[in-house]
Amino acid sequence: MSDDLILSVVVGSRAYGLESETSDTDRRGVFAPPTAAFWRLDKPPTHRDGPLPEQFSWEVERLCVLALAANPTVLECLWSPIVEASTPAGERLRELRGAFLSQRAHETFAGYADTQFRRLDPARPKWKQAMHMIRLLLSGLHLVHHGEPLVRVGGHRDRLLAVRRGELPWAEVDAWRAGLAAGLARTGSVLPAAPDRAAVDDFLAGVREERL
Repeated sequence: MSDDLILSVVVGSRAYGLESETSDTDRRGVFAPPTAAFWRLDKPPTHRDGPLPEQFSWEVERLCVLALAANPTVLECLWSPIVEASTPAGERLRELRGAFLSQRAHETFAGYADTQFRRLDPARPKWKQAMHMIRLLLSGLHLVHHGEPLVRVGGHRDRLLAVRRGELPWAEVDAWRAGLAAGLARTGSVLPAAPDRAAVDDFLAGVREERL
């Protein structure tokens, strides 16, 4: 674990419960550079790859900004069931994750899934992409109903894997997508209208103070 890495989690198929024997291990992390590094003209990077294969990390402020904007990828990282490493700051970040939530998630999860849908050719669909589109909608719908994204797919696993193998007709997949999208578009939600920016700001200031 790098000296400045405060959180490292596993995402992708292994976190979703959709892995096979040949699946990669995808990792996402959060790093907090020394605060003095921000005093110079050349600032620390907002993200970086590695050092492990399939590993990508965000600088902590960048992670907070994306999470406040209800970025589905970032929110699912914060709820990953597989935490490989975490410092006290990383633990505080996971404890804070509810502060990032807002009803904006209705739009972001639906928007990400719609982008994937528009890239699919019904005549020759990319079934793995179709599976992830459905999975994202399931995650978003669970989030607005229960206050947390559905990362591990649980009882949806067999049907999602059938989509990935191309065993379901496109019409059935599309009907599943449409039903989930309609549910996500409804106004009912347990999410607050706006995130708790003050709590996130206090967390970030605390991390900066620790890294002085």
